[in-house]
Amino acid sequence: MKELVAIAEKIAVKLIERRQTIAVAESSTGGLISASLLAVPGASAYFLGGAVVYTRDARRILMDIPDDAMKGIRSASEPYAKLLASQMRQRFATDWGLSETGATGPTGNRYGDAAGHSCIGIAGAEASAMTLETGKSDRFDNMHVFASTALNFLLQNLSR
Repeated sequence: MKELVAIAEKIAVKLIERRQTIAVAESSTGGLISASLLAVPGASAYFLGGAVVYTRDARRILMDIPDDAMKGIRSASEPYAKLLASQMRQRFATDWGLSETGATGPTGNRYGDAAGHSCIGIAGAEASAMTLETGKSDRFDNMHVFASTALNFLLQNLSR
């Protein structure tokens, strides 16, 4: 967790300097991304909210994304990660939205993705996404790597 908080501290500096805010939607990281950002003193200056969107019901209820909006988009994909990030940004009226969706393991998900698959989305002035494949089936390790990758991806986008 210390590594995650170290990345979050760098993110906090940038967000606070710019007076910008963020909201997070995460799935297979189970709240690790949000917890890392909130572990930094002064997080209330930039962190406006987060949600663990782990199921279809959570997507509908927490994100207000109906099944119709998912036509042509599958979970654990870059388009879905972008949609989640954009929805968080819009719903919380933040400068940034960050999302993560994937399959931590020990098995893959019902969409055919192997354990160790994660898609991360960012919504800021522009939206971007990336896919990570760890090739590992260890659930806890994947959760940590997914969260670390998401935080580093955000930091890269903040540095542009």
